[in-house]
Amino acid sequence: MLEQIRQASSYLQHKFSAPVQTGIILGSGLGNLVSEIDVEVTIPYEEIPNFPLSTVAGHKGQLIYGTLGNQKVLAMQGRFHYYEGYDLKQVTFPVRVMKELGIKNLIISNAAGGMNENFEIGELMVIRDHINLFPESPLHGQNNPALGVRFPDMSAAYHQSWIEKAFEIANANNIKLSKGVYVGLSGPCLETPAEYKMLKILGGDAVGMSTVPEVIVAVHAGLKVFAISIITDLGVEGRIVKVTHEDVVRVAAAQEPKMTLIIKELVNSI
Repeated sequence: MLEQIRQASSYLQHKFSAPVQTGIILGSGLGNLVSEIDVEVTIPYEEIPNFPLSTVAGHKGQLIYGTLGNQKVLAMQGRFHYYEGYDLKQVTFPVRVMKELGIKNLIISNAAGGMNENFEIGELMVIRDHINLFPESPLHGQNNPALGVRFPDMSAAYHQSWIEKAFEIANANNIKLSKGVYVGLSGPCLETPAEYKMLKILGGDAVGMSTVPEVIVAVHAGLKVFAISIITDLGVEGRIVKVTHEDVVRVAAAQEPKMTLIIKELVNSI
């Protein structure tokens, strides 16, 4: 894997005018944060050696390099999922490449179903912790010490000072912001009412089909992580309705400006 990572990073680093410290992964319907970036280079995933290809609607499948606020950033406009048929090493390969390129910080966004009875559709939730229910681990197999330690500590996977800063930004801009525990499942089917109930009993506030593998690899690689969900549907008993992927993308896109403001100001503060 290390050789594949270096092939991809070698291809990319020659396209950048300056080093980049912050990577951003944009989830379903959340790709328009790119409009806030002063874009210098756009690279389709198919041009990058060893990169997977995004197959999900709402994920454009391109890497964006440019300036957000006062910092150079590298943004993934579209991510990869286990349910697309990729293994979790492939899903998290871009995180490895960004680390090889010198990134020290990773910001992740996603669309998620809410199980907290206090949540409303369109709510923003900062992830303070997660529950991993994926059927495999992106760290499965022989460990390469060049990539990280064999047994990475996950007790503080989400950077506490950035969580606090996000709430300061939200309060200053009259944005309602919650925090909670994100449950990662393999998908692609949405959850049954009984599954929502189970996940809530386990301690989850929101559930989705991404983010957890990327966070595990980011922590393994020594990156600082901030993650935020837009609650696009509810798995609260008595409030569950039929939901399509198009519904998820539509709600995420409508609430994206608030998330974008928080991420932009957070990047400026790093």
